[in-house]
Amino acid sequence: MSIIRSPRHQTPQLEGPRISLRTPRLGDYPAWASVRGESRAFLASFEPSWATDELTRPAYRRRLRAYQKDARTDMGYAFFIFDKESEALLGGARISNVRRGVAQACSLGYWMGVQHAGKGYMGEAVRALIPYVFVHLKLHRLEAACVPENERSMRLLKSAGFREEGLARNYLRIAGEWRDHVLFALLAEDVA
Repeated sequence: MSIIRSPRHQTPQLEGPRISLRTPRLGDYPAWASVRGESRAFLASFEPSWATDELTRPAYRRRLRAYQKDARTDMGYAFFIFDKESEALLGGARISNVRRGVAQACSLGYWMGVQHAGKGYMGEAVRALIPYVFVHLKLHRLEAACVPENERSMRLLKSAGFREEGLARNYLRIAGEWRDHVLFALLAEDVA
């Protein structure tokens, strides 16, 4: 994994063996809308309900502005995941809820297009993000959560070194319903 250096508030490009991660751009809209549209049924049980205009260009622009604001204010950092060879958009990952002060923590969320799921790409992406969080952002704790039925995501987090910390009841509103989530965390000293 390599990081192309940038100031802390700018999102660098990250590399894994088969993938690269970088900040979403306006020109990514067609690929993003296509992958998300094709994957809607696959993603629906793991994500908040989609807005009626979710896949429109104006909604995508609003999303990019929110990502840019989060990065400027050190609140979050968004990445799209690309196949190095084909340059196809595979999915996305986001560091969010950055907490400085005594916490020095953040949350990790991710999604993968249905046609790319189960091929190890997200594991590479998560492993590329770990040094970014602990070395570049200088945080101490990386948290993730998933619904108990998402066994693939739980295996991915465990294989990346995250430890299961427990169950949070009605933790996030997913597909219009409050859902329990299994909580995971990785600490800087776990990977030192």
